[in-house]
Amino acid sequence: MSNPLKKTMVYLGLADEEEVYEEPAPRRDKQVEHKTAPVTPIHRPAVVRQPAASAISEIVTVHPKQYRDAQSIAENFRDGIPIIINLSQMSDADARRLIDFASGLSLGLYGRIERVTSKVFLLSPENVAVSGEGAIAAGDADSTPFAH
Repeated sequence: MSNPLKKTMVYLGLADEEEVYEEPAPRRDKQVEHKTAPVTPIHRPAVVRQPAASAISEIVTVHPKQYRDAQSIAENFRDGIPIIINLSQMSDADARRLIDFASGLSLGLYGRIERVTSKVFLLSPENVAVSGEGAIAAGDADSTPFAH
């Protein structure tokens, strides 16, 4: 009795042991055929469509008032444009959420996020070099002024 359903029925008294029969196991031949399924390769798109380093001719400054303004930040950063984010017009809770989002955005697109002042941050794409110190880690919430 290898079938658990049959064993349960016998245990519960819904079937007699004589009524339950075992089905013979299928016989296997000595030569087993190994069939392989066709594999389709996955072509991944480029991570970021970035212009050459010398082609950058603008830096976008954003003064978000609500968290939903993060979409414009992401669209510009995805295009390889450095972003300056001024959070002075946001509540601390929304500013914290936006910095978390921007940290994940910069990490996902191999960029960098740096604190300029307590409420101003610079997002720089992978192909933009920024001299100086001040980069914050994506998960370092204690280094932001909005920490609990």
